[in-house]
Amino acid sequence: MSTSPATPAPVAAAPGASWVQRAGLIAALVALAAIVLMPAAQGLPVAGQVMLGILAFAVIVWMTEAMDYAVSAVVIGALMIFLLAFAPAVGKTEGDMGTSAALNLALSGFSSSAVALVAAACFIAAAMTATGLDRRIALTVLSKVEARSNQIVIGAMVVGILLSFIVPSATARAACLMPIMMGFVLAFRVDKRSRFAALLVLTAAQTTSVWNIGIKTAAAQNMVAIGFIEKQFGHDITWTDWFIAGAPFSVVLSVALYFIMTRMMRPEMDEIAGGKAAIRAQLDALGPMSTKEWKLLALVLGLLAFWSTEKVLHSLDTSSTTIGAIAIMLAPRIGVMSWKDSQKGFPWGTVVLFAMGISVGSALLKTNAASWLANLIVANLGLQNASAFAILMLLSLFLIVIHLGFASATALASTMIPIVISVLMAVQTPGINVIGMTMLLQFVVSIGFILPVNSPQAMIAYGTDTFTARDFVRTGFALTLVAMVLLVVFALTYWPMMGYMTLSAG
Repeated sequence: MSTSPATPAPVAAAPGASWVQRAGLIAALVALAAIVLMPAAQGLPVAGQVMLGILAFAVIVWMTEAMDYAVSAVVIGALMIFLLAFAPAVGKTEGDMGTSAALNLALSGFSSSAVALVAAACFIAAAMTATGLDRRIALTVLSKVEARSNQIVIGAMVVGILLSFIVPSATARAACLMPIMMGFVLAFRVDKRSRFAALLVLTAAQTTSVWNIGIKTAAAQNMVAIGFIEKQFGHDITWTDWFIAGAPFSVVLSVALYFIMTRMMRPEMDEIAGGKAAIRAQLDALGPMSTKEWKLLALVLGLLAFWSTEKVLHSLDTSSTTIGAIAIMLAPRIGVMSWKDSQKGFPWGTVVLFAMGISVGSALLKTNAASWLANLIVANLGLQNASAFAILMLLSLFLIVIHLGFASATALASTMIPIVISVLMAVQTPGINVIGMTMLLQFVVSIGFILPVNSPQAMIAYGTDTFTARDFVRTGFALTLVAMVLLVVFALTYWPMMGYMTLSAG
């Protein structure tokens, strides 16, 4: 789900840290001190002012990667505890909040059901890797296509889409897909710096990002938005509701991705000699499906069935069914892996970052910092009575531009979605659907197609050394332009028709 989980970054101010990271840490500390110590702003509680300082610190640290993401989460938690402890609680003018109340705010994100879902998703990804089921699915799909370059690209896209349904982590999907793509490059005896290799790897990586939009459980950043919606409104968005809203967008964008990539990265050859045999040989080398693979396949398909029928055939929410599946997956005799196996490379840092991101967002809302900032944005941008379409377009453009500075969509969602919610609540547009608009703007958070550093899956692809940063930028820029056009089209047609932007008079 990235997750997208955050990609590892160097520790702050380490001897090998870049000047950007060192400058980023200094800038973050200066911004924190400047905001916390500045004269009290009208209408902003002291605790809210402290949270704005912590928000500035977090944004700068995450944008410059001045700290490892997991380390930054711990540091931000400590700042929340010790700075909020000496601020009055919201609604009070005297008496400090104290470390106990501040600690509750700092750890509030860990109680979110969305965090449990992200952790569970990591277990599913670990099980896929441990059993080799993800690799088998990929090879099986690719063995069905002809050994023509365009057919192989379509096959790679289909694999990426299928894995988006059953592997709820963009980073895990990319980590699975990239070795397979490179295996094909070697098996096909193609130069890894060829346009064909670049086409295959780039398309697989961007497909992973595109389908973070269409599937609720595909990426961690989606769970961030869900967590804030649940906390603020006591309302959940089901897997099916999300799919109906986002999947058509992902489908159209996937078609555009195919044409963009095959035209801008036109391969040297139309057909791969012996390509089909090479794929078949890799699949045969895996041997017959093991009992564990069959168990895991049945489990993830059952889980998908529960996700897609939530609030239709049953009332079990996504987090609950996923945790139940993990219990079965780890159970002695009937499970598919042991606890020890599940911990090999388990990204606990991602889970901590995710939980702390929700804590920061929740604290921004509870201390009125988000609403104060939102009122400032609404007043200065003239959004009070703007149409739902204008609000969606303006905020979408803002999110796409600011994403250029983030290496983690999870971090971006954690800092921006609480402010988005507050902006939507502050406008006076009649009948605006705050929950629906928040979901649509969360789709935009996943539009980070331009720079390799904008997502972990892109960085994994970049690490294959099959393409240049320039290749990624020029194809990603074209894909982003198409995504922006689609945002306009969907915002004028499908989404209003489905009631995601404004509520009907009835």
